[in-house]
Amino acid sequence: MVKGQSFGEQRAKSAVALLLTFVAGAVDILGYLGIYHIFTAHLTGTTVHLGHDLMQRNWAAATMAGSVVAGFFGGSVAGRAAIEAGARIHFRRVASLNLAAEAVLLAVFVPLSGIPSSSATPRMCWLLAILAVAMGLQTATLTRIGALTIHTTFVTGMMNKLAQLVSHILFHTYDLWQAENSQWRERYRELRHSSAGQAWFVFSIWLLYFVGAIAGTAFYSAIQLNAMYVPAGLLVLTIATDQVKPLSLQEERDQGER
Repeated sequence: MVKGQSFGEQRAKSAVALLLTFVAGAVDILGYLGIYHIFTAHLTGTTVHLGHDLMQRNWAAATMAGSVVAGFFGGSVAGRAAIEAGARIHFRRVASLNLAAEAVLLAVFVPLSGIPSSSATPRMCWLLAILAVAMGLQTATLTRIGALTIHTTFVTGMMNKLAQLVSHILFHTYDLWQAENSQWRERYRELRHSSAGQAWFVFSIWLLYFVGAIAGTAFYSAIQLNAMYVPAGLLVLTIATDQVKPLSLQEERDQGER
């Protein structure tokens, strides 16, 4: 637990992180199904698409992939700038601004997606960029829970962290068996308990992203891109939580110490 944070703040922040991960999974699959089969919440695959499309001289596809990369980066920069500005003026609820901006982007995406256009490529680029900016904002808003670095819009890094924690659990268990006195056994038991708690939380991050993708697919089958209102509405809950227990205090503190 971070010095200066209560258990309630940690618990609220963890719950919001899981909800944001669900939102990202839903947004990712809705954008994929509804626009151009390209993911907007993470950039690894999109970067590969960009390189491939450029080499194939598929300029339309490359432009769409590029709009995602640029949008995500721009959203992340804006989100981190807001966090740093909040730290400098001691504004405790800066997360609400980022999350409100994300919710607005997701909400306005729905009517914009229904506007006809004589040229499909520019329209799809704008729509993809809107979702990517929203995901970039979210990524920048909540990055730490205690000593644990988290990502709510992509899970590759979280799976790597889960593997690291499982390795720690195995070695702490071995050390516990080999400990020669009660003091060391208690020490290794505490370390294993801490690693196990973090491992379960990191696994939950992956699980909620997975569930978000399942839910997004079901919503899309039922109401098409109107389903984007669902994650937009869920963000209202995260904003309400931030009003009661500010979420980005640790991120602001990290920025303020630089």
